[in-house]
Amino acid sequence: MQGDTDRLHWWQTRWFVALMVLVSIIPLLKPDIPPLVDLPGHMGRYRVQLDIGSYPWLSDWYDFKWSLIGNLGVDLLVVPLTPIFGLELSVKLIVIAIPALTVLGLLWIAREVHGRIPATALFALPLAYSFPFQFGFVNFALAMAIALNAFALWLRLARLGHLRLRAIIFVPLSCALWLCHTFGWGVLGVLAFSSEMIRQHDAIRGKGWRHWGLAWVRAGLACVPLALPMVLMVAWRTGNHVTGQTGDWFNWRAKVGWLTMVLKDRWQFFDIASTAVLYLILFKGFRDPAIEYSRNLGLSALFLAAVFIILPRIVFGSAYADMRLAPFLLAIALISLRPRPGLSIRGTAFLAVLGCAFFLVRMGAGTVSYWMFDQRYDRELAALNHVPVGARLVSFIGEECGNKWLMSRLEHMPAIALERRLAYTNDQWSMPGAQLLTTKYTRALNFAHDPSQVVTSAQCPREFWRPLIRSLARFPRDAFDYVWLIQPPVYDPKFNAGLIEVWRDGSSVLYKVDHSKPGPDVPDSELYPKYVRRVPF
Repeated sequence: MQGDTDRLHWWQTRWFVALMVLVSIIPLLKPDIPPLVDLPGHMGRYRVQLDIGSYPWLSDWYDFKWSLIGNLGVDLLVVPLTPIFGLELSVKLIVIAIPALTVLGLLWIAREVHGRIPATALFALPLAYSFPFQFGFVNFALAMAIALNAFALWLRLARLGHLRLRAIIFVPLSCALWLCHTFGWGVLGVLAFSSEMIRQHDAIRGKGWRHWGLAWVRAGLACVPLALPMVLMVAWRTGNHVTGQTGDWFNWRAKVGWLTMVLKDRWQFFDIASTAVLYLILFKGFRDPAIEYSRNLGLSALFLAAVFIILPRIVFGSAYADMRLAPFLLAIALISLRPRPGLSIRGTAFLAVLGCAFFLVRMGAGTVSYWMFDQRYDRELAALNHVPVGARLVSFIGEECGNKWLMSRLEHMPAIALERRLAYTNDQWSMPGAQLLTTKYTRALNFAHDPSQVVTSAQCPREFWRPLIRSLARFPRDAFDYVWLIQPPVYDPKFNAGLIEVWRDGSSVLYKVDHSKPGPDVPDSELYPKYVRRVPF
């Protein structure tokens, strides 16, 4: 009969892991459209990629060309799923899989490294709903969820001594991960290399710097099966279609901010307090003699910290590169913790209860938050019942200057008009090389793509958002049939000249453009106050 120390405790069992995976999807069950900031914009692109050949007006507005880029995860998955489930349900199912795979990956890694799931690992699980996920970086989030599980498989095959099988499996797996999103492949490489360094160093049984150098070389050789996507990366980034800058290096203020926003959702005090709990647990690992860090995952966390420090804010035109890594750096650090031998079962079980309660509270709050966002989505999207199929729609979403904690999640709401009504919307990104879709509707002038849909009450410093009155006065009326205002700031009704109200809910309103009447006759002096620097569009 096995002793008490050989038995699995409740938080280490398979049924508990399965339960945590199921709990992680609860916030996403109610919303028809997962309320993630950028997701509606991506859904508009998916509609174009699926139906541009069936509706000729889409090709008049957008250019879509398949190409090999490291940012195609959900774009590819919706192709086989949409004929079965429809586009919206397909996207929802894929998004639901992301937190589920993230929770599973974190617990699996902890199991492989520690032999059993430590109670402290449960505190990392709320990071499945981290700020990058809330922002709607779905290809990135999916790639990171897959990368965590791939890393767990990497560790398991090494533990079982199946190194040749591991090399065979990870050549195609690394290419598929790169295709999903380059970031996931890169993080997998960092994790795999750091874990191999520890494994090789332990095999050498040496303690000097020479042995660490040898372990470094052997770890590099072991990671060669992950290197093939480097060829794909070179082919992608050297194409003549590629644009986008890389910059804003070592922005320490932003990096510190990202580390405090890893759980950013709706309630600032609650989210920051929750983040403080994570740092308290990490601090406890240094101060509490009953808890220690794993050398394996501890080194992985240090490597990720170095990458976080070095990464600029903008990479190849894509913003928030360093921000995306912050929650996964914390997650790896948290699951590297474990109780030292000798800690009482009562103390360990108490930590497990606290970790489980922390996760359940975060999921409960997330469920309420997503329900509230879903209610708002339903109210705003009622306007689409009055938008004809194929309409040319320009949208303006109200925003405030400064970085508010609560993001409205409406910034790309207009793209649902493209997804549901096949209408033109001015919120699509147009970044050759980073996205497969670019806009080519020249009649829209400077109202063709993101961020022309975001408007404010006045010109914000260091932003390219326009004041609403300037947008209403200057958008090319012959290029559009409808104007959709979503939670706009207060403005003078005279700017509604030539617009016919079709639908209204509170301050949100849908107008039809009366092409027989002129727009408001407003001098530049009213639209461009002298104290505001004139932005280029």
